[in-house]
Amino acid sequence: MKTLSTRRATLLRYVLPALVFLSVSSYHAYASSGSHAAGGEMGLPQVLLGLIVILVTAKLGGDVMVRLGQPAVLGELIFGIIIGNVYLTGFHSFEFIKTNPNIEMLSEIGVILLLFQVGLESDMAKMMKVGASSLIVATLGVIAPFFLGWAVSTVFLPHESVYVHVFVGAALCATSVGITARVLMDLGRVQTAEARIILGAAVIDDVQGLVILAVVSGIIQAATTGAQMSSLAVLLIIIKAAGFLVAALLIGQRLSPRVFHLTARMKSSDLLICTSLAICFGFAYMATRIGLAPIVGAFAAGLILDEVHWRNFAERGEHSVDDLVKPLAAFLVPIFFVRMGAKVELAKLVSPEVLGFAAALTIIAIIGKQVCGLGVLQKGLDRVSIGIGMIPRGEVGLIFAAIGSKIIMNGEPVVNQATFSAVVLMVVVTTMITPPALKWSLNRSDNARRKLADGVNKSDAIRESTIGSQTTGAMTGKDSDDE
Repeated sequence: MKTLSTRRATLLRYVLPALVFLSVSSYHAYASSGSHAAGGEMGLPQVLLGLIVILVTAKLGGDVMVRLGQPAVLGELIFGIIIGNVYLTGFHSFEFIKTNPNIEMLSEIGVILLLFQVGLESDMAKMMKVGASSLIVATLGVIAPFFLGWAVSTVFLPHESVYVHVFVGAALCATSVGITARVLMDLGRVQTAEARIILGAAVIDDVQGLVILAVVSGIIQAATTGAQMSSLAVLLIIIKAAGFLVAALLIGQRLSPRVFHLTARMKSSDLLICTSLAICFGFAYMATRIGLAPIVGAFAAGLILDEVHWRNFAERGEHSVDDLVKPLAAFLVPIFFVRMGAKVELAKLVSPEVLGFAAALTIIAIIGKQVCGLGVLQKGLDRVSIGIGMIPRGEVGLIFAAIGSKIIMNGEPVVNQATFSAVVLMVVVTTMITPPALKWSLNRSDNARRKLADGVNKSDAIRESTIGSQTTGAMTGKDSDDE
C-alpha cells in the first residue's frame, strides 16, 4: 500500500503537471502560429517547443519503464507513440514533430552519435577472443531472420515490390547490443561465457546487418535510376561496404593516435571531445560519399578509438571520450526514438491485416534468433539463453526501418506507414520480452547445473559409501578366516 501511495504521489507531483504544461504550451503555440506552420514556415520557436515536448516525454517514459524493470529506450518509444497519436483525440499540436526538418536533422545526428557510442563500447580484442562461436552465432542470427522476414513479408504484402520484402528482412537482422548488455549487467552475468558470446555476436551481426543495409540501399538506389543490378554489382557493393570497414579500422588505428597526440599539444579547451566528434562525423561523411549509410562510418569511428589514444588528455585530468559523448547523446538520441515512436500510426494498426503482420513479424523475429544456439561450439553452455539474448532488435531495427521509410521509389517510400508501424511494434515487443525471458532462462540453467552437481555429489557419496562397505566387509571376512 505504501508503494502504491508513493507511486500515486509521484504521478500527481511530476507526471500530471508535466503533461498539463506540455498541453497548454503546445495549445498556445498551435493557436498562435499554426497558420505559419501550415504555410511551411519552420521557425526556431517551433523547434524549441518540439525539443521541450520530446525531452520531457523521453525522460518521463524512460522513468516509467525503468521503474517497471524495462529499458529506458522502450519508454521513449512508447511515449513517442502516444505523442504521435494524440491527434486521434482531435488535438493536433504535436503533429509538427513528425515533419519538422530541423527536428529530423537533430534526430539523424542522434543516430550517428548512438552508433558512435556502440563502436566505442565494442572491444575488438574481446570480439576476437570469443572467436568462432560468436561469428557462427551472429551469422545464423542474420541469415535466419532475414529470409524468414522476407518470406512473411511476401505473404502479408503480396502486392509490394521485392525491395519492401528485402527491407523487412533486413530490419530483423541486427541485435541491440545496448539492451542485451544492460540486461546482462543487471543480472551480474557479463563475465560468463554465454554473455561473451552473446555480446560478441551482437556486435558482429550489427556489422553484418550494416553491410546488408548498404547492399539493399544500393540495389534500391540503382533500381530508381532504371539500372539493372547484376550479381557482380551486388558483390561490388558488399566488397565496398566490407572494404570501407576494414580500411577504416586499419587506417584509423594508425592515424587517430597521431591526431590525438597533435591536438594534445594545443592550448584550446574541449579539444578531446571536438577531435572525437570530428573523427566521428568525418567517417560518417566518407561513408555517405561512397554510398553507405552514415551510421556505418560512425560505428567504424567508434571502433578505432581506444583509451590509449587520448592518454595525454587523461594525464591532464580530462574525462574519457565515452564520458564526454554521453551528455550529447543523452540530448540527441532520445529525439530519434521519440520521433520514431511518433511516426507509428495506431490507426493503421487497427487493420487486422497490419496487426497480423506485426504479430507474424514478432514471432519470426523471436524464432529466427533461436537458431543462433546451434552455432555454439563449446560444450556445456546454455544455448537457449544465447538465443534469447539475441532477440531484442532495439535501436538498430528502428534505424533500418527509418532508412527504408526515407528511400523513395516511384514516388513512394519503400517502407510505408503501415509497414513501418508493424516493424516498430515488433521492436517494442522483442525489447520488452527479453529481460524477463533472459532472467528466467539463466536461472533455469543455473538450477539445472546445480541439480546436476548435486546429483554428481550424491553419486560420488554413494559410490564412496559402497566402496567403504565393500572394503569393511572384505576386511571382516579376512579377520574371520584368520580366526
